[in-house]
Amino acid sequence: MFRSDNLSLPDFRQAARRAEGNYIIKKGDVLKLNVYTNQGERVIDPDFELQKTLSNPNAMSRPEPQYTVAADGTVRLPMVGSIKIEGLTLRQAEEMLQKAYSTWYASPYVLLQNTSNRVVVLGLPQSKVIPLPYENMTLTEVIALAGGLDRDSRADNIRIIRDDQFYLADLSSASGFTHNNMLVQPGDIIYIEPIRRPVSEALRDYVSVISILSSLTTLIIVVLNSR
Repeated sequence: MFRSDNLSLPDFRQAARRAEGNYIIKKGDVLKLNVYTNQGERVIDPDFELQKTLSNPNAMSRPEPQYTVAADGTVRLPMVGSIKIEGLTLRQAEEMLQKAYSTWYASPYVLLQNTSNRVVVLGLPQSKVIPLPYENMTLTEVIALAGGLDRDSRADNIRIIRDDQFYLADLSSASGFTHNNMLVQPGDIIYIEPIRRPVSEALRDYVSVISILSSLTTLIIVVLNSR
């Protein structure tokens, strides 16, 4: 099983969640909503729906409801009705819904997920959530939508995380492009490893110290020469 030297699977998941939190909601997005009370305690059967379904074993396997952002930018949610949500990030929408649900629940905690067709691209200067406008999109098409590879990106070491499986793609050559330009699937996490430059990174870390020392040296020379 593949593991990065710098990131494990949980690290990828956490980085993807952070990127998704900054995703700006658009018309047509499909959202999944979970509401918790007491700053995180699961809302368990607030309207006794669980009791009603216990007698029906097939009811428990029904998929969780999902909610589509309408053309006017609103989404209709249980109890709170229609709320304008377009243009907000997922985190901003969660904070707004927490206030809305505080009418019914004590210290509510809202978790909002975008279940639309999208992938997360990590490793570029800015991590991005890329919606998939059509089916059968390739890896290179998604990378192009994310801004493409730059001189600090390793084209020979692109990792695709799909569920608990890892795939390695090499797009640094014509043959690699031919054999590794795979189709992406909704929910994929694509990690583009940056090129490590230890010397330049170390110099960047110490540039402020060097600048201070240089200024002090110049000042000392000026003082000595003025005597």
